[in-house]
Amino acid sequence: MPAARPPTLVLDGERLRLSGNWTLDHAGAVSAALSGAPGGATGVDAAGIERLDSLGVLQLLRFARRRGLADDALRFRDEHLALVAAIEDVADDRPKRRREYGIVAALARLGMAMHHNGREVAALVSFLGESLAKLGRTVRQPRRLRLTSTVHHMEQVGLDAMPLVALLSFMVGAVIAYLGATILADFGATIFVVELVGVAFLREFGVLLTAILLAGRTASAFTAQIGIMVSREEVDAIRALGLDPIDLLVIPRLLALLVMLPLLTFIAMIAGLAGGMAVAAFEVGIPPQAFVVRLQDTVELRHFLVGIAKAPVFAVVIGLIGCLEGLQVQGTAQSLGERTTSSVVQAISLVILLDAFAAIWFMQVGW
Repeated sequence: MPAARPPTLVLDGERLRLSGNWTLDHAGAVSAALSGAPGGATGVDAAGIERLDSLGVLQLLRFARRRGLADDALRFRDEHLALVAAIEDVADDRPKRRREYGIVAALARLGMAMHHNGREVAALVSFLGESLAKLGRTVRQPRRLRLTSTVHHMEQVGLDAMPLVALLSFMVGAVIAYLGATILADFGATIFVVELVGVAFLREFGVLLTAILLAGRTASAFTAQIGIMVSREEVDAIRALGLDPIDLLVIPRLLALLVMLPLLTFIAMIAGLAGGMAVAAFEVGIPPQAFVVRLQDTVELRHFLVGIAKAPVFAVVIGLIGCLEGLQVQGTAQSLGERTTSSVVQAISLVILLDAFAAIWFMQVGW
């Protein structure tokens, strides 16, 4: 049996001509030959290779990538093409690099996170503009409104969530009244529990609790519903039929939230006041009649207006984030789960952030 020829590489004009055996047995020689390859070559002629295995193909593909050669710059023998095609399919499937630690790596991850968040904000603002434009078109052309779909989502968003919103608001109102009474009792001012519960729920807790509940319940539902349609290519079918996915999928959900979130906020306010009234009656000794009279005498209408005015803003934020994340699903189960989680996190975070800015602003203007 003739001795196996080692891999060789020579420059012939503008092409590198290869010969010998480019196999695992000659791994060191293969690496050395490619490392010492002269520059300036525009192609690689591997037709002279006698024996070739996966290591040789992978090394040649990486060499061509490092040199910036075109896809057709490598020429193989016909019997080697099947192996080359198989290796090309898995050439980039390498294990992920281990997470690096240190200041430089942390700053790099921070920069990537900021870049990603900036793109998400830009996409949300762009989606807001598109949705407002389509909503204005729907106002001018009412026949575009999907009334049945809107009423269906109003039932899901509002009626189905009403018991949970009322129960949690009642319990939170009771907790606030109990804590306030415990602290105010040391100063002999337990009567101010009425103002504490009234102002807290009318200005902040009523709308904030409702928005957080809907951000977790409704935003995730919107993302999952639209994401499933994207995975099944139903959204592509809608576009193929000449219809607008924004009109069919986004506008009805957005209108349902705009109508139902203020109503749920009002219910949450009433339930929170009822919880505070129950604690005041059974623990503090303030009868319900006295609670209502003092609430009417001390709590101004502006507190209610401040709270209810934030509800439509939160409704738009929750609806846009839920629908946008659903439309961004890539078609896999993993992408659907990631986008659903992202929609809940973004909606809750943005609701709390906007509520904090609104509270500061209203305080500065004397409201």
